[in-house]
Amino acid sequence: MTFYHKFEVRWSDLDANKHLANSSYVQYCAQARMAFMTKEKMGVTQLSRWGIGPVILHERYSFFKEIYADQTVIVSVEIDGCSDDSSIYRFVHKFYTPDGVHCATSEATGVWIDMMLRKMTTPPDDVVEAMNKYKTPETVVLSKEDFKKLPFHPHNIDPEEFTK
Repeated sequence: MTFYHKFEVRWSDLDANKHLANSSYVQYCAQARMAFMTKEKMGVTQLSRWGIGPVILHERYSFFKEIYADQTVIVSVEIDGCSDDSSIYRFVHKFYTPDGVHCATSEATGVWIDMMLRKMTTPPDDVVEAMNKYKTPETVVLSKEDFKKLPFHPHNIDPEEFTK
């Protein structure tokens, strides 16, 4: 199952090249996910009651066709991957014009965190049920091992490097 959210591209969503700015793609994806979560009764108020929040750990994009001001763009929310307990998830977002032209794709991998402990947590059954409704036969099962496959990992440096 796929959820779709519609946007009207505003002047403030554009960059100097007069097309949809990279930062706007990130914001549209986040807003589409929140619209999806609100529809599935896991919006901001409910998340606050549960004491959990979604956190994106990795996000990447591919762009195919420019999107301009005053255009309508429809952004999909698809569950591409999910752990058995839904604590880890991967959304795919596709950007379409109303005539079905595919303009861009985003992939966002994240986890649910306990807002007090600031640690990864298993979401309530309501979240698991909502996520399960949108899984397809192609949805892959994710685990913590999949974090190792992400392209970037932390590498701390000596703070003295900043003053050289």
